[in-house]
Amino acid sequence: MNEQALQIQEILNKTRQEVAKVIIGHETAIDQALIAIFSGHHALVEGVPGVAKTLLVRTLARVLGCDFGRIQFTPDLMPADIIGTNVFNLKDNEFKLVKGPVFTTFLLADEINRAPAKTQSALLQAMQERRVTIDRETHVLSPDFTVFATQNPVEFEGTYALPEAQVDRFMLKITMETPEREHELMLARRTLGGDAPEVVLDSDAVQPVLESGMLHRLRNALPSIMVREELTGYAVDIVRRTRVNPAVLLGAGPRATQALLLSSRVLAAIEGRDFVTPDDIKTLARPVLEHRLILRPEYEIEGLSAAEVVRNLLQEVAVPR
Repeated sequence: MNEQALQIQEILNKTRQEVAKVIIGHETAIDQALIAIFSGHHALVEGVPGVAKTLLVRTLARVLGCDFGRIQFTPDLMPADIIGTNVFNLKDNEFKLVKGPVFTTFLLADEINRAPAKTQSALLQAMQERRVTIDRETHVLSPDFTVFATQNPVEFEGTYALPEAQVDRFMLKITMETPEREHELMLARRTLGGDAPEVVLDSDAVQPVLESGMLHRLRNALPSIMVREELTGYAVDIVRRTRVNPAVLLGAGPRATQALLLSSRVLAAIEGRDFVTPDDIKTLARPVLEHRLILRPEYEIEGLSAAEVVRNLLQEVAVPR
């Protein structure tokens, strides 16, 4: 491995070790969250209540030395509640900006589908450009600004579908399942023993591995991880195949191709390599593509899922040697 790739791998491994002190039994979710962070993108986190979605993001913010903000999305939430607004100050006789919670580094948009599209769209500019416009004045956000939006996959009453433009801005969909018995048993024992994950997070047991500004520099080192030309074509062919699949009404766009290649680079670094393999791309195809696909109603009625579509098309596209 080259020196830059070794540095990235070292930081990623240290981060995983520190996060594992708090988060029990979600290794894949941790890795996928790190992939989104280190590639400079955002993630949609899906799971039933109580599987540590919020705790995962809080822990990552602590370990990576970043600010953390949280918004509880509700039907009455307004765009100004997210980005902020100018308020007239009678004492100074002028308008002053009251910044919203979007002015942070890691933003948890909790139950994002509880708010209507008008409110959800307040994040579009922030996610794409890392800046927001308030009363025709543009304000720059942190260069490491990352949105983690959570959804409950089983409760749909009182929810609103995310606009396609916003869904496409999430690099990955991280699925957090309920833990295995051994992990849940470990959680129960730790809770009774006084070292519950929430307690550990607020203690000195969890140490930051990065200082301010280091995350941006590490992102700039990712191009040192090589992606062969034939693998670039492989990723393009996988994404393009979603657009001609008979079960898919709307396939993935070019942003999905970018996400698949960039995320594969970070996965290669996690695995200790300075080059991407076909398996990296295949591993990340589902989390990158699943939330972007809209299936035809007749196939959904038959029980076909987007995950199955991705699995099938991976078998159809020839793997480069």
